[in-house]
Amino acid sequence: QVQLVESGGGLVQAGGSLRLSCAASGRTFSRSAMGWFRQAPGKEREFVAALSASGGTTNYADSVKGRFTISRDNAKNTVYLQMNSLKPEDTAVYYCAGRPLVIVAANKEEYSYWGRGTQVSVSS
Repeated sequence: QVQLVESGGGLVQAGGSLRLSCAASGRTFSRSAMGWFRQAPGKEREFVAALSASGGTTNYADSVKGRFTISRDNAKNTVYLQMNSLKPEDTAVYYCAGRPLVIVAANKEEYSYWGRGTQVSVSS
């Protein structure tokens, strides 16, 4: 079983930056592809970014390409989401997710482990 804990959310002005972290417990982290999803009020949870177990393959939603970067440190059992040039429409609860496979996935149904989320609010 893998437990995920997100941190790093907060309130930022449009154009600003935040870095989210997701700390994972368990010994399977280095063999798990990881992803970030977000959910705004009244909307479905949507894919943001994903990263393979090795870190060599990434996938991004079109809405965040060029602004967000996903990365991982397998020695620290941590995955990150660097968010730059933030926009008000990025406001949401951001969730970290993991799956017991090495390849990336963009569908939330393919993830087995979820954190509780961290709030990101971007003011205009």
